[in-house]
Amino acid sequence: MVYDRVRDSYDRVAERYADEIGGELAGKPVDRALLKCLVELVSTVEETTGPGGVADLGCGPGHVAAYLATLGVPTIGIDISSAMVEVGRRRYPDVHFRVGSLLALPATDAEHAGAIAFYSIIHLQPEDRPPAYLEMSRVIRPGGWLLLAFHISLAGHEAGEIMHAEEWWGEQVDLDFYYLDPAEVIEGLTAAGFALIARTDREHWPGAEHESRRCYLLCRRPPEAASAHLGAASADA
Repeated sequence: MVYDRVRDSYDRVAERYADEIGGELAGKPVDRALLKCLVELVSTVEETTGPGGVADLGCGPGHVAAYLATLGVPTIGIDISSAMVEVGRRRYPDVHFRVGSLLALPATDAEHAGAIAFYSIIHLQPEDRPPAYLEMSRVIRPGGWLLLAFHISLAGHEAGEIMHAEEWWGEQVDLDFYYLDPAEVIEGLTAAGFALIARTDREHWPGAEHESRRCYLLCRRPPEAASAHLGAASADA
């Protein structure tokens, strides 16, 4: 199956991935600013709904989740690769980790006040993106927040193209990387119940990352969903 290949590929490169990319946020000021914004918003949600923390969906070795933890928010990293999770547990003991897929997140309904998904949807096949967005909506409580990032295009390429990798840091892999059209992602998130609040597009930081154009979507699960549920419960009573 396609996601078995994704899992196996990341298992092979987990330690090297952490070594090579684990410090990437030091060279990404826009990412740090957006993550700080998310933490502030999540803290506001928790003031009214109680603790819930942030889930890092497709966390890899957990370096972004660890950064969130330094900002004072409880963080859970979730990844399909058990090797990535093991690396994260060793390196970042302040972060809790779970093994799981974006298509079946190991979290209860409305467990989290917020979530991030940084470059994790880029391996999803088109037909699997809507179910993944619904899973994100399921685990984020009404009023909660989602910050999602993905690649739009590479120089000389269009959104929607696929880059295939068979070798990564000397290891054999079998990975498809999708460059995504922001309009399609926004449409899918909206259908899953999210409201788009802000969109940020940027070029890559020279020498710091993959040479792609990127998009960040800050979305919210409308708090009206909770009000509607409470209203229905009152009517039934």
